[in-house]
Amino acid sequence: MAIALAMTGASGSAYGFRLLEQLLQQDEAVYLLFSKAARLVVHTETDMRLPARNHEIADYLKAHYQAPNAKLYVFGTSEWTAPVASGSHAPRALVICPCSSGTLGAIANGLNRTLIDRAAEVVLKEQKKLILVHRETPLSTIQLENMLKLAQAGAVIMPANPGFYQRPETVEDLVDFMVARLLDHLDLPQTLLKPWGE
Repeated sequence: MAIALAMTGASGSAYGFRLLEQLLQQDEAVYLLFSKAARLVVHTETDMRLPARNHEIADYLKAHYQAPNAKLYVFGTSEWTAPVASGSHAPRALVICPCSSGTLGAIANGLNRTLIDRAAEVVLKEQKKLILVHRETPLSTIQLENMLKLAQAGAVIMPANPGFYQRPETVEDLVDFMVARLLDHLDLPQTLLKPWGE
């Protein structure tokens, strides 16, 4: 069963791409979804220039991460025939990283505006793992209420709050902290961060 990774319009695309790299290195099948706003953020925050077509994005990322045989499938936000849109083909987990407040609110209220919203609904109803890496501060009461609603529905709310006890020296160290925690919650091995006390 694949792991789905969605990137939305919040800042923090470095988290999503580092997680993608780790999943591909572990030979996981990945369904990758980008919101329209995420493409803008990627262009702003990174040197990546994603092609227009989904299959070209998959080829581009396979080449970028030197994983030519990777099982990477990219879907548009209106591609309702994608496997993640149906409970009969639900991924074993969906990580939305980064997760915008708009996406958080849509999922919490069952709006199903995009394939990302629908994939989250599918994962929740099929009792699979949904992890939301929210990246915004400060938080309004509306955002907090949406987080509570989703946590009560079974989602894992994991704000992008890296720790400092490992004494990070670079931005990459901070990114790796969060990605290591995500891999832990996906029950996948990781060597990015030593467990506390070791």
